Amino acid sequence: MQSEPETVCNVAISFDRCKITSVTCSCGNKDIFYCAHVVALSLYRIRKPDQVKLHLPISETLFQMNRDQLQKFVQYLITVHHTEVLPTAQKLADEILSQNSEINQVHGAPDPTAGASIDDENCWHLDEEQVQEQVKLFLSQGGYHGSGKQLNLLFAKVREMLKMRDSNGARMLTLITEQFMADPRLSLWRQQGTTMTDKYRQLWDELGALWMCIVLNPHCKLEQKSSWLKQLKKWNSVDVCPWEDGNHGNELPSLTNALPQGANANQENMGQCKSLEYQHLPAHKFLEEGESYLMLAVEVALIGLGQQRIMPDGLYAQEKVCRNEEQLISKLQEIELDDTLVKIFRKQAVFLLEGGPYSGLGEVIHRESVPMHTFAKYLFTSLLPHDAELAYKTALRAMRLLVLESTAASGDMSRPHHIASVVPNRYPRWFTLSHIESQQCELASTMLTAAKGDVQRLETVLESIQKNIHSSSHIFKLAQDAFKIATLMDSLPDITLLKVSLELGLQVFL
Repeated sequence: MQSEPETVCNVAISFDRCKITSVTCSCGNKDIFYCAHVVALSLYRIRKPDQVKLHLPISETLFQMNRDQLQKFVQYLITVHHTEVLPTAQKLADEILSQNSEINQVHGAPDPTAGASIDDENCWHLDEEQVQEQVKLFLSQGGYHGSGKQLNLLFAKVREMLKMRDSNGARMLTLITEQFMADPRLSLWRQQGTTMTDKYRQLWDELGALWMCIVLNPHCKLEQKSSWLKQLKKWNSVDVCPWEDGNHGNELPSLTNALPQGANANQENMGQCKSLEYQHLPAHKFLEEGESYLMLAVEVALIGLGQQRIMPDGLYAQEKVCRNEEQLISKLQEIELDDTLVKIFRKQAVFLLEGGPYSGLGEVIHRESVPMHTFAKYLFTSLLPHDAELAYKTALRAMRLLVLESTAASGDMSRPHHIASVVPNRYPRWFTLSHIESQQCELASTMLTAAKGDVQRLETVLESIQKNIHSSSHIFKLAQDAFKIATLMDSLPDITLLKVSLELGLQVFL
């Protein structure tokens, strides 16, 4: 193939403390990222620093010149670029010769080659106008031509900036968010009372997640956080700003993205990244002796998963609750538990069991609190080899599903940290209820399997199943599971499990 003719481009790059602060190129290509010529010059400067002559700041060079040299320098400069600089040169000359001019009131003169002060803020070059134009273009395409993929690439770029502690991350996300808020489809959907597409909602979810990363950054200053809070409140007050919970009641009662069902639905994805190795990296500056970032990450994840939270109203938000929980548990399952992490699991399980209103595993919870079945199944399997008593206590506490109860216990009001359950007068719209009930069934099945051969534990699990599971199809499934577990080929039939199977089977017909 015939190659394109070679072209010569004039490229200028300004640096400040190892950062590229501005770029210009005569090729005229406009994009969020640097053109190929800027990249080429940057690589050349990195790989062959000796080939690029280093000059002192121009102010230092001029200081070394005498009067004749200065005049020659200026006249040659004007002669070489007379069409571009002559008007400016004449204007500056007139101002310098005028004693009352503004330029003579300032001591010294600017030097663009001297760099910034050590205390000045420094950040990478970012063409803000191009970021706005590109995001606006991608949004206007409405999901066609890979625009969603392009926006996700921008989000990935923001994540990369945050990882490198580049101050442009927050700047770039602000520009992206402003274009999302200006999308004309938002007002159209609000007027028509229709919901946005799932793909578009996922983009908004990513926006929210990135802002969370920014405002929780422990390295940013208080004035930055205050500024971001003001901006976020401003966006939130705009009428067209989408609600996190969806459009409250406009969703159809059918899952657009079917959640996984059954015993091994995610494999009382998750097994594909076992090759990753997580290590305890000490953090001497922030943590107590013996603590590591891995310990903190695991503990924060357990705290977040165990928080009591009310099920949101919207279909999409309910799906997101399940999806986010399963994604976080999937990440945790990649970590091999050592003695240090097991201690954290024990401590958090006890805290959650004894906790008040903040805990989803507390003694008394709100009727519409998000169930803990999926999380409890993970806790149960993790704790079982190390503390069976605590594992069963946690899983049995999580078996409840109060939203299906006709009445709920009022709670012990003598203990002020408990939430008094409200006697229900309606059944809320839980679009994900079938998925939640299947997870409840999985938790019960996991306990039945682990309790084989232990008469007391099997009786306790049976009582919990009879009290908390309301779906006859799931009770029948558990009866089948109990029978299979009791009659495994490698051992004698477990009489107690057979009785459990029989009782559950009879309950289906009662």
